[in-house]
Amino acid sequence: MEPIPLSDGGLGPQAPAGSRGRAPGLFTIRSCTPEDVPTVLRLVRALAEYEKLAHLAVATADDLHHALFGKRPLAESALAETGGNAVGLVLWYFAFSTFAGRPKLFVEDVFVEPAHRGNGIGLALFRHAARAAMAAGCIGMEWSVLTWNRPALAFYRRIGAHPVTDWQTQQLRGDALAALGAGHG
Repeated sequence: MEPIPLSDGGLGPQAPAGSRGRAPGLFTIRSCTPEDVPTVLRLVRALAEYEKLAHLAVATADDLHHALFGKRPLAESALAETGGNAVGLVLWYFAFSTFAGRPKLFVEDVFVEPAHRGNGIGLALFRHAARAAMAAGCIGMEWSVLTWNRPALAFYRRIGAHPVTDWQTQQLRGDALAALGAGHG
């Protein structure tokens, strides 16, 4: 892929003051390969630290290898690189809308190392995922964001995303999952 000049990511005057040009040079976005799994794991753990959820980051390199490159891959991913180093990650999977009869792309993780933020890398990662969504005929993209992550929320508004306020995410894990699966509850 052609190197992309580091910039404000095309957000122009909406980019936060002082955020542009921190890491002069070029970056590239490329699909992950099996050899990238340790790097993907490193960036996933860095995201978990940033989100104050490191205690939940229990995935291993083997887990990610199976999910990304196993017999039936469950997700796809891409890396942002600058100066030969991976500094960003986007990881997604496809879900299905029964109402539309078409897939939608769910961004599970997007992360740019703090020293490289404000240079258009996050925007380029989202554009990469958007192209994958369009190529798959998706009706759209969705993702979750922690309510306290104001910089991310502001970025999402700038790219045209809007919150889904009529739906509430539900989660079933651990003992509750096992009990339901076993026919209890």
